[in-house]
Amino acid sequence: MKVKKAWIPIFLAPAVILFLLIYAVPLVMVFATSLCEYKLTSKSITFIGLQNYIDLFQDPAFHTAFTNTIIWILIHCILHVAMGCLIALLLYKKPRGWKFIRTAYMVPNIISNAAMGMIFVNIFNPQFGVVNSILKMVGLEELTHNWLMDTTTAFPSVTMVWFLFAGYTTTLILAQALSVDESVLEAARVDGATNFQIDIFIMLPLLKKIIGTTMVMAATYMLQMFDLIYITTNGGPGKTTTNLPLLLYGVFKSENNYGYANTIGVMIIVLGAIVMVTINKALKVNEEDY
Repeated sequence: MKVKKAWIPIFLAPAVILFLLIYAVPLVMVFATSLCEYKLTSKSITFIGLQNYIDLFQDPAFHTAFTNTIIWILIHCILHVAMGCLIALLLYKKPRGWKFIRTAYMVPNIISNAAMGMIFVNIFNPQFGVVNSILKMVGLEELTHNWLMDTTTAFPSVTMVWFLFAGYTTTLILAQALSVDESVLEAARVDGATNFQIDIFIMLPLLKKIIGTTMVMAATYMLQMFDLIYITTNGGPGKTTTNLPLLLYGVFKSENNYGYANTIGVMIIVLGAIVMVTINKALKVNEEDY
């Protein structure tokens, strides 16, 4: 047994080394350089303590980006996941054509974000887009406008680019639902429970952990959302649709300010950790069932 245990560190070493080089060391560098004045054009890195964080919290652009990110996380974790859960429960009942519907609903999720962004740029196009064309056909031409460049409609328009396509959430919840012991549901039916009561009081509690997992995935997706927003609005008009990753990119690209950009990166990491811990605690995702 001792001989076998001696091999454990040897087999773990490659994975540990890769983790340190690819994740741990860069993560430490992000935190360290966020405390420095670090620009591509400067010849040295100057330690300035918490000044980047002070400047960040006084930056109106950060306030807007942070608020947008939080709103999108809430929309994605609550409404988006709820929609995916509802569709999963409907498909679980295996209506006619349910396999085709399941496959068709996944198609938008396998299209690249860049392609999806271009599709919606054309859908919302003010001259020949589908939305404005439909409004003209039904006699509501006065409502037509540039959806992605209007401050009142840009945020909801960008949200709709990904909100309707809960394919991954639906697939994961449906897979978990199909693994539920049918005898449990049959016993409930014998006791007189309706389908609605079975869904609410039996299925949802049994699906709680996978729902929590999909909420974590949804929050993570929003924290790294960049390409769809960049392609559709580039954060505009003004800063209406700017989120934290887009703000980070803007600081890095326009100012070459690595220190300040990494400060935003630290805030994304901290926000992600808080969101995931909150979801895991609320839904007890990591707790064992007894």
